[in-house]
Amino acid sequence: MADIKVIIPAINEGDSIGKVVSEIPKHVSEIIVVDNGSTDNTKENAKKAGATVITETRTGYGSACLRGINYVEQQSKAPDIIVFIDGDYSDYPEELDKVVAPILENDIDFVVGARKKSLREPGSMTPQQVFGNKLATFLMKILFGARFTDLGPFRAIKYEKLKKLEMQDQTYGWTVEMQLKVLRKNMSYTEIPVRYKRRIGVSKVSGTLKGTIFAGIKILGWIFKYSLK
Repeated sequence: MADIKVIIPAINEGDSIGKVVSEIPKHVSEIIVVDNGSTDNTKENAKKAGATVITETRTGYGSACLRGINYVEQQSKAPDIIVFIDGDYSDYPEELDKVVAPILENDIDFVVGARKKSLREPGSMTPQQVFGNKLATFLMKILFGARFTDLGPFRAIKYEKLKKLEMQDQTYGWTVEMQLKVLRKNMSYTEIPVRYKRRIGVSKVSGTLKGTIFAGIKILGWIFKYSLK
């Protein structure tokens, strides 16, 4: 059986993190919650649900993901697959097996869980999220010939391929950076439709005007940066 580890960046997700951790399939070898400066009971609830909890003091979604990768790198045995999922319970953790299936069955390098409209709970994505995703994936199609339709946070990648991406972004450009680097390095990829529901709590990105604008700038910045390479 493949060795799968899950990395969950989290900040103030005390009401949801336990649900996310407990609903991840039991055959996953380790669930790593990276606390990114929570002031609630995120850490306690994650530990209670069975996760390994580590801390990243630098704020930022990408910073938390990078800390999780660094933690895995320090272990004596490397996993086969790394799965990323958010801690807000907007994804369905039990669909992990569906997301990793293309890697296990077809030797695909990278899989994005695509939040198809027909599978989304009404109101689970804000209008600015929907527009941002469409704009970003349209530009990626025009500039790079990409087949992506979403920048969804629920994703799986072979660990050896993840290391080759040399990820850098410390904020919300993380997801698009990963997809652009997969394209640049000619890695195989696919999307798997996943369900999506209203998150628990308020989004740090789409829940504020500042967060939405900042995320949009970061995402477009990565796309145009790579278009000039």
